[in-house]
Amino acid sequence: MKLKQLKFAAALVITTFFVSCSSDGGDSGDNGNNPPAPEVKKAVSLATSATLGSYLVDKDGRSLYFFSTDANGQSSCTGGCEVVWPVFYVDNLTADKLGTGLTLSDFGTITTPSAKKQLTYKGWPLYYYSPSSGDDGYGNVTNTPEAAGKTSGDGIGGIWFIAKPDYSVMIVRSQLVGHDGKNYKSDYTVGDGATTYFTDGKGLTLYAFKNDNFKKNNFTKEDFSNNSVWPIYETDKIVVPSVLDKSKFSVITVFGKSQLVYNGWPLYYFGQDASVRGANKGISFPAPGVWPVPVKDIPAAI
Repeated sequence: MKLKQLKFAAALVITTFFVSCSSDGGDSGDNGNNPPAPEVKKAVSLATSATLGSYLVDKDGRSLYFFSTDANGQSSCTGGCEVVWPVFYVDNLTADKLGTGLTLSDFGTITTPSAKKQLTYKGWPLYYYSPSSGDDGYGNVTNTPEAAGKTSGDGIGGIWFIAKPDYSVMIVRSQLVGHDGKNYKSDYTVGDGATTYFTDGKGLTLYAFKNDNFKKNNFTKEDFSNNSVWPIYETDKIVVPSVLDKSKFSVITVFGKSQLVYNGWPLYYFGQDASVRGANKGISFPAPGVWPVPVKDIPAAI
Protein backbone atom coordinates (compact mmCIF):
# COMPACT_ATOMS: atom_id res chain seq x y z
CA MET A 1 0.00 0.00 0.00
CA LYS A 2 1.31 3.41 -0.84
CA LEU A 3 2.26 5.83 1.96
CA LYS A 4 -0.49 8.28 1.00
CA GLN A 5 -3.14 5.53 1.29
CA LEU A 6 -1.78 4.40 4.69
CA LYS A 7 -2.09 7.95 6.11
CA PHE A 8 -5.69 8.21 4.91
CA ALA A 9 -6.65 4.86 6.49
CA ALA A 10 -5.10 5.83 9.82
CA ALA A 11 -6.96 9.14 9.88
CA LEU A 12 -10.24 7.35 9.17
CA VAL A 13 -9.72 4.95 12.11
CA ILE A 14 -8.95 7.79 14.54
CA THR A 15 -12.00 9.81 13.43
CA THR A 16 -14.29 6.79 13.83
CA PHE A 17 -12.91 6.14 17.33
CA PHE A 18 -13.62 9.64 18.60
CA VAL A 19 -17.10 9.76 17.06
CA SER A 20 -17.90 6.44 18.75
CA CYS A 21 -16.63 7.65 22.13
CA SER A 22 -18.65 10.86 22.00
CA SER A 23 -21.80 8.87 21.24
CA ASP A 24 -21.37 6.28 24.00
CA GLY A 25 -21.96 7.83 27.38
CA GLY A 26 -20.42 11.25 26.78
CA ASP A 27 -21.82 14.32 28.59
CA SER A 28 -22.20 16.43 25.48
CA GLY A 29 -25.91 15.84 24.85
CA ASP A 30 -29.15 13.89 25.42
CA ASN A 31 -29.04 10.62 23.52
CA GLY A 32 -32.72 9.95 24.18
CA ASN A 33 -32.09 7.49 27.01
CA ASN A 34 -31.88 10.01 29.85
CA PRO A 35 -34.84 9.92 32.29
CA PRO A 36 -37.28 12.85 32.05
CA ALA A 37 -37.01 15.64 34.60
CA PRO A 38 -39.26 15.06 37.63
CA GLU A 39 -42.63 16.82 37.49
CA VAL A 40 -42.73 19.92 39.67
CA LYS A 41 -45.82 19.87 41.87
CA LYS A 42 -47.69 23.16 42.07
CA ALA A 43 -48.50 24.56 45.52
CA VAL A 44 -52.09 25.14 44.41
CA SER A 45 -53.75 23.75 41.30
CA LEU A 46 -57.14 22.77 39.93
CA ALA A 47 -58.60 19.27 40.02
CA THR A 48 -61.80 18.22 38.25
CA SER A 49 -64.78 16.20 39.43
CA ALA A 50 -67.70 15.01 37.31
CA THR A 51 -70.11 16.33 39.95
CA LEU A 52 -68.26 19.37 41.33
CA GLY A 53 -66.37 20.63 38.29
CA SER A 54 -63.07 22.41 38.92
CA TYR A 55 -61.85 22.90 42.48
CA LEU A 56 -58.68 23.86 44.33
CA VAL A 57 -56.19 21.32 45.68
CA ASP A 58 -52.75 21.51 47.30
CA LYS A 59 -49.51 20.06 45.89
CA ASP A 60 -50.50 16.57 47.05
CA GLY A 61 -53.99 16.70 45.54
CA ARG A 62 -55.79 17.32 48.85
CA SER A 63 -59.02 19.32 48.56
CA LEU A 64 -59.40 22.87 49.88
CA TYR A 65 -62.60 24.37 51.31
CA PHE A 66 -64.51 27.61 52.00
CA PHE A 67 -66.39 28.32 55.26
CA SER A 68 -69.70 30.21 54.99
CA THR A 69 -69.29 32.10 58.25
CA ASP A 70 -66.15 33.79 56.88
CA ALA A 71 -68.46 36.36 55.28
CA ASN A 72 -66.12 39.29 55.94
CA GLY A 73 -63.02 37.50 54.64
CA GLN A 74 -61.58 36.71 58.06
CA SER A 75 -61.28 33.26 59.60
CA SER A 76 -64.13 32.42 61.99
CA CYS A 77 -63.05 28.80 62.56
CA THR A 78 -61.65 28.72 66.10
CA GLY A 79 -61.10 26.25 68.93
CA GLY A 80 -62.18 22.71 68.09
CA CYS A 81 -63.12 23.84 64.60
CA GLU A 82 -59.44 24.31 63.78
CA VAL A 83 -58.76 20.65 64.55
CA VAL A 84 -61.34 19.42 62.05
CA TRP A 85 -60.68 22.19 59.52
CA PRO A 86 -56.96 23.07 59.61
CA VAL A 87 -55.86 26.25 57.85
CA PHE A 88 -54.08 26.08 54.50
CA TYR A 89 -51.03 28.25 53.95
CA VAL A 90 -48.22 28.51 51.43
CA ASP A 91 -45.21 30.63 52.32
CA ASN A 92 -44.07 33.08 49.65
CA LEU A 93 -46.64 32.10 47.05
CA THR A 94 -45.60 33.13 43.54
CA ALA A 95 -47.19 32.77 40.11
CA ASP A 96 -44.93 29.87 39.14
CA LYS A 97 -46.28 27.89 42.11
CA LEU A 98 -49.81 27.99 40.72
CA GLY A 99 -51.41 25.54 38.33
CA THR A 100 -53.02 26.42 35.02
CA GLY A 101 -56.18 28.51 35.39
CA LEU A 102 -55.17 30.20 38.65
CA THR A 103 -54.08 33.83 39.02
CA LEU A 104 -51.76 35.12 41.74
CA SER A 105 -53.79 38.31 42.32
CA ASP A 106 -56.74 36.16 43.50
CA PHE A 107 -54.72 34.96 46.50
CA GLY A 108 -53.96 36.73 49.75
CA THR A 109 -52.82 36.06 53.31
CA ILE A 110 -54.59 36.70 56.62
CA THR A 111 -53.77 35.96 60.26
CA THR A 112 -56.29 33.82 62.16
CA PRO A 113 -57.49 34.53 65.72
CA SER A 114 -54.99 31.88 66.88
CA ALA A 115 -52.16 33.81 65.15
CA LYS A 116 -51.72 31.35 62.26
CA LYS A 117 -51.13 32.52 58.71
CA GLN A 118 -53.79 31.42 56.25
CA LEU A 119 -54.09 31.69 52.49
CA THR A 120 -57.24 33.20 50.97
CA TYR A 121 -58.69 32.82 47.49
CA LYS A 122 -60.97 35.52 46.08
CA GLY A 123 -61.37 36.70 49.67
CA TRP A 124 -62.27 33.27 51.10
CA PRO A 125 -59.93 31.75 53.71
CA LEU A 126 -58.84 28.25 52.64
CA TYR A 127 -59.04 25.10 54.80
CA TYR A 128 -58.34 21.38 54.74
CA TYR A 129 -60.80 18.80 56.05
CA SER A 130 -59.51 16.48 58.78
CA PRO A 131 -62.42 14.49 60.21
CA SER A 132 -62.41 12.47 63.41
CA SER A 133 -61.15 8.94 62.96
CA GLY A 134 -62.35 7.71 66.36
CA ASP A 135 -60.85 6.98 69.75
CA ASP A 136 -57.20 5.92 69.75
CA GLY A 137 -57.83 3.47 72.60
CA TYR A 138 -56.54 5.81 75.26
CA GLY A 139 -59.55 8.10 75.42
CA ASN A 140 -58.18 10.50 72.81
CA VAL A 141 -60.11 11.34 69.66
CA THR A 142 -57.84 11.50 66.64
CA ASN A 143 -58.31 13.33 63.37
CA THR A 144 -57.07 12.05 60.03
CA PRO A 145 -56.49 14.41 57.09
CA GLU A 146 -58.78 13.77 54.16
CA ALA A 147 -57.00 11.72 51.50
CA ALA A 148 -55.96 13.18 48.17
CA GLY A 149 -58.75 13.12 45.59
CA LYS A 150 -61.53 13.06 48.19
CA THR A 151 -64.17 15.80 48.56
CA SER A 152 -66.15 14.46 51.51
CA GLY A 153 -66.04 17.83 53.30
CA ASP A 154 -68.22 19.49 50.68
CA GLY A 155 -71.68 20.49 51.95
CA ILE A 156 -71.09 19.59 55.61
CA GLY A 157 -73.55 21.46 57.79
CA GLY A 158 -74.66 23.43 54.75
CA ILE A 159 -71.79 25.83 55.48
CA TRP A 160 -68.60 24.10 54.28
CA PHE A 161 -68.01 23.98 50.53
CA ILE A 162 -65.32 22.82 48.15
CA ALA A 163 -63.21 25.79 47.02
CA LYS A 164 -64.12 26.45 43.39
CA PRO A 165 -62.68 29.12 41.11
CA ASP A 166 -65.95 29.96 39.37
CA TYR A 167 -68.84 30.19 41.85
CA SER A 168 -71.44 32.71 40.69
CA VAL A 169 -73.33 32.26 43.98
CA MET A 170 -72.00 31.41 47.43
CA ILE A 171 -73.71 30.85 50.78
CA VAL A 172 -72.78 32.90 53.84
CA ARG A 173 -73.98 32.79 57.42
CA SER A 174 -73.77 36.14 59.14
CA GLN A 175 -75.51 38.78 61.25
CA LEU A 176 -77.70 41.16 59.26
CA VAL A 177 -76.82 44.81 59.98
CA GLY A 178 -78.99 47.41 58.24
CA HIS A 179 -78.00 50.79 56.87
CA ASP A 180 -79.52 52.19 60.09
CA GLY A 181 -76.85 50.40 62.14
CA LYS A 182 -79.33 48.02 63.79
CA ASN A 183 -78.96 44.26 63.96
CA TYR A 184 -81.76 42.26 62.34
CA LYS A 185 -82.90 38.66 62.59
CA SER A 186 -83.93 36.52 59.63
CA ASP A 187 -87.54 37.77 59.89
CA TYR A 188 -86.32 41.38 59.63
CA THR A 189 -87.22 42.28 63.18
CA VAL A 190 -84.55 43.96 65.29
CA GLY A 191 -82.36 41.48 67.16
CA ASP A 192 -79.28 39.29 67.09
CA GLY A 193 -78.93 36.05 65.15
CA ALA A 194 -77.12 34.78 62.09
CA THR A 195 -78.92 34.42 58.75
CA THR A 196 -77.83 32.06 55.99
CA TYR A 197 -78.16 33.80 52.63
CA PHE A 198 -76.63 34.22 49.16
CA THR A 199 -73.70 36.30 47.96
CA ASP A 200 -71.83 36.36 44.70
CA GLY A 201 -68.63 34.36 44.30
CA LYS A 202 -66.56 37.04 46.03
CA GLY A 203 -68.81 37.32 49.06
CA LEU A 204 -70.78 40.44 48.07
CA THR A 205 -74.37 40.32 49.35
CA LEU A 206 -77.25 39.75 46.93
CA TYR A 207 -80.83 40.96 47.36
CA ALA A 208 -84.34 40.37 46.01
CA PHE A 209 -87.03 43.05 45.58
CA LYS A 210 -90.43 42.27 47.10
CA ASN A 211 -92.25 44.14 44.30
CA ASP A 212 -90.74 42.04 41.51
CA ASN A 213 -92.73 39.27 39.85
CA PHE A 214 -91.69 35.83 38.66
CA LYS A 215 -88.61 36.40 36.46
CA LYS A 216 -89.70 40.03 36.04
CA ASN A 217 -87.53 42.95 37.15
CA ASN A 218 -89.91 45.78 38.11
CA PHE A 219 -87.24 48.11 39.48
CA THR A 220 -84.58 48.81 36.88
CA LYS A 221 -85.27 51.65 34.44
CA GLU A 222 -84.63 51.24 30.74
CA ASP A 223 -81.84 53.84 30.80
CA PHE A 224 -80.34 52.24 33.95
CA SER A 225 -80.48 55.62 35.69
CA ASN A 226 -81.32 53.91 39.01
CA ASN A 227 -78.97 50.99 38.57
CA SER A 228 -76.35 52.50 40.90
CA VAL A 229 -78.83 52.29 43.80
CA TRP A 230 -79.68 48.62 43.30
CA PRO A 231 -77.34 47.29 40.58
CA ILE A 232 -78.58 44.15 38.88
CA TYR A 233 -76.44 41.07 39.40
CA GLU A 234 -75.27 40.89 35.84
CA THR A 235 -74.11 37.39 34.89
CA ASP A 236 -75.16 34.44 32.80
CA LYS A 237 -73.13 31.93 34.83
CA ILE A 238 -74.84 29.44 37.13
CA VAL A 239 -72.21 27.81 39.33
CA VAL A 240 -73.59 27.27 42.82
CA PRO A 241 -72.82 25.31 46.02
CA SER A 242 -73.76 21.65 45.92
CA VAL A 243 -76.54 22.01 48.52
CA LEU A 244 -78.53 24.32 46.24
CA ASP A 245 -80.90 23.19 43.51
CA LYS A 246 -79.30 24.51 40.34
CA SER A 247 -82.59 24.18 38.45
CA LYS A 248 -84.04 27.02 40.56
CA PHE A 249 -81.54 29.43 39.01
CA SER A 250 -82.07 31.05 35.64
CA VAL A 251 -81.09 34.13 33.68
CA ILE A 252 -83.36 36.87 32.35
CA THR A 253 -82.61 39.73 29.97
CA VAL A 254 -83.15 43.24 31.36
CA PHE A 255 -82.87 45.89 28.66
CA GLY A 256 -80.10 43.95 26.96
CA LYS A 257 -78.26 42.80 30.08
CA SER A 258 -78.29 39.37 31.72
CA GLN A 259 -79.58 39.19 35.31
CA LEU A 260 -79.35 36.11 37.53
CA VAL A 261 -82.61 34.85 39.03
CA TYR A 262 -83.32 32.47 41.94
CA ASN A 263 -86.72 30.81 42.32
CA GLY A 264 -88.17 33.51 40.13
CA TRP A 265 -86.57 36.42 42.03
CA PRO A 266 -84.19 38.67 40.05
CA LEU A 267 -81.02 39.29 42.08
CA TYR A 268 -79.39 42.65 42.85
CA TYR A 269 -76.56 44.29 44.76
CA PHE A 270 -77.02 47.32 47.06
CA GLY A 271 -74.97 50.37 46.08
CA GLN A 272 -74.38 51.47 49.68
CA ASP A 273 -72.68 48.16 50.46
CA ALA A 274 -69.85 49.68 48.40
CA SER A 275 -68.57 46.25 47.30
CA VAL A 276 -67.53 45.42 50.87
CA ARG A 277 -67.54 41.71 51.74
CA GLY A 278 -70.04 40.90 54.48
CA ALA A 279 -71.92 44.20 54.24
CA ASN A 280 -75.71 43.74 54.06
CA LYS A 281 -77.02 47.26 54.71
CA GLY A 282 -79.77 46.92 52.10
CA ILE A 283 -81.96 44.73 54.31
CA SER A 284 -83.38 47.83 56.07
CA PHE A 285 -83.49 50.23 53.12
CA PRO A 286 -85.91 51.92 52.61
CA ALA A 287 -87.56 49.77 55.29
CA PRO A 288 -86.83 46.31 56.72
CA GLY A 289 -87.87 43.49 54.40
CA VAL A 290 -88.44 45.51 51.24
CA TRP A 291 -85.17 44.18 49.86
CA PRO A 292 -84.59 40.85 51.61
CA VAL A 293 -81.50 38.73 51.15
CA PRO A 294 -82.24 35.58 49.10
CA VAL A 295 -82.20 32.36 51.10
CA LYS A 296 -82.35 28.72 50.05
CA ASP A 297 -86.02 28.28 50.99
CA ILE A 298 -87.38 31.62 49.79
CA PRO A 299 -90.92 31.10 48.40
CA ALA A 300 -91.12 31.34 44.63
CA ALA A 301 -91.95 34.73 43.17
CA ILE A 302 -95.42 35.08 41.65
